[in-house]
Amino acid sequence: MTMDFLGSLLYMLNEMSPYILLGFLIAGLLHAFISREMFARHLSGNSVGTVVKAALIGVPLPLCSCGVLPTAIAMRRNGASRAASSAFLISTPQTGVDSIAATWSLLGPAFAVMRPVAALVTAVFGGVAVGSTERASMENESCKTASDVAEDRPATFMGKIIASLRYGFVDLVGSIGLWLTIGLVIAALITVYVPADFFAILGNRPIVSMVIALIVAVPMYVCATGSIPIALSLILKGLSPGTAFVLLMAGPAANFASFTLISREMGRRAAAVYLGSIIVGAMAMGLAIDYLMPSHWFAIGHDAAMHGACHHEFSTFSTICSAILVGLLIFSLIRRFYNPKTNIHTDMTQEYIITGMNCPHCQNAVKKAIAAVEGVDTVEVDLHAGLATVDGTVDHAAIIDAVHAAGFEASLK
Repeated sequence: MTMDFLGSLLYMLNEMSPYILLGFLIAGLLHAFISREMFARHLSGNSVGTVVKAALIGVPLPLCSCGVLPTAIAMRRNGASRAASSAFLISTPQTGVDSIAATWSLLGPAFAVMRPVAALVTAVFGGVAVGSTERASMENESCKTASDVAEDRPATFMGKIIASLRYGFVDLVGSIGLWLTIGLVIAALITVYVPADFFAILGNRPIVSMVIALIVAVPMYVCATGSIPIALSLILKGLSPGTAFVLLMAGPAANFASFTLISREMGRRAAAVYLGSIIVGAMAMGLAIDYLMPSHWFAIGHDAAMHGACHHEFSTFSTICSAILVGLLIFSLIRRFYNPKTNIHTDMTQEYIITGMNCPHCQNAVKKAIAAVEGVDTVEVDLHAGLATVDGTVDHAAIIDAVHAAGFEASLK
C-alpha cells in the first residue's frame, strides 16, 4: 500500500508540476509589472461595469483566500467600492493562472474552462448583491484613506524580471506551498486507502453530496491549486463531477478567517452576502455540471489515471519539472517553519502581537507596513508566533495603525 501511495502521489505531482511552474512565472510577471494602485484607481464605483472589471482582474491572480485579503483591503481603503472589493475577494481565491493550468492537467479542459467562468459569474453576482444592499447614502462614500503598504517596485526592466522570479518562485510558492503539499498528500491517501465503493451512495445523490462538500469546504482553508488533487481523488472514488466542482470553488474562496476580517472591514451584511454568493454560485454551477451539461465533458479516465499512478510512466520533462517544484516546496517549507529571530535587543526594541496572519504573503505585508513607519530601523515578523519585533524610535500608535491599514491587527506585547 505504501508503494501505491507513493505512485499515486508521484503521478499527480508529475501531471501538475509543468503547469504550476508556468503559473508561478505568469503570476510573478503580473505582480512585478502591474501595480496594485492601478487596480484601485479603476474600482471606485458601484456600477455593474466596475464589478465586472474587479472580478476580471481577480480571476487570473493566483492569490489564496488569506493572501487576497490584504490586497483587497488596501484597494478598499484606497477608494475601491464595497461592491468591487467583494467581487475581487470572491473571484481571486477561487482560481488563478496556476490553478487553471493545473486543473487542465489533472481534470481536463472542461473543468479548466468552467472554473474561471464560475468564478467570474459568482463574483459579479456577489459584487452586485453587495452593492445593492448598500444604502444610497453609502454608495458615494469616500473610503477613509490609510497609508498603504509601500511597494518596492523596481524601476528597470531587468529589476522587474528579477522581482517577477522572486515573487513567483519564492514568495508565491511560500504562500501556497504548504497547502499544495497537504492537498497532494490527502488526495493520494484518498485514492489508495478509501475503498472504491465508499462514495457509491453519495455518488447517486449529488445534491446531498454537494451540501456535505459545502459543510466541509467552507470552514476549512485550502488553496485553489491544493484543492485540485483532492477533487480528482474524490471523482475517482465515485463522487459526481458537480460535487467535486463545489469543492474546487467553495474551499479556496471562504474560510472563517476571511469571513471575520471581511465582516470587520465591510460590515456583517457585506460578509453575509459574500459567503452566500460563494455557496449559491458553487451549488448552481455544480448542479449545472451534473444535470445540464454533457457528462462526457467532465469524464475522468479512471483506468488511465490509475495506470499512470501504478506504473510510473513519466516523461523526462515532467520529471524535471517535478524535481524543480519539489525543491521549491522544500525551500518554502524551510523558510516557513525556520524563521530565526534577530538577537539584537536594545531599549528601542519592542514586540507587537499580530493577529490575522495565515501565510508568508500576510507576513510580508505586515513587515512592509511596519518598515514604512517613520523611525523604524529594523523589523522581523514571526509568522507562527504571531509576533513583530521592531527596533527604532517609533510611535506605537503609528505601528498599530500601519498594521491595521495592511488588513491585520496589532497590539503591544
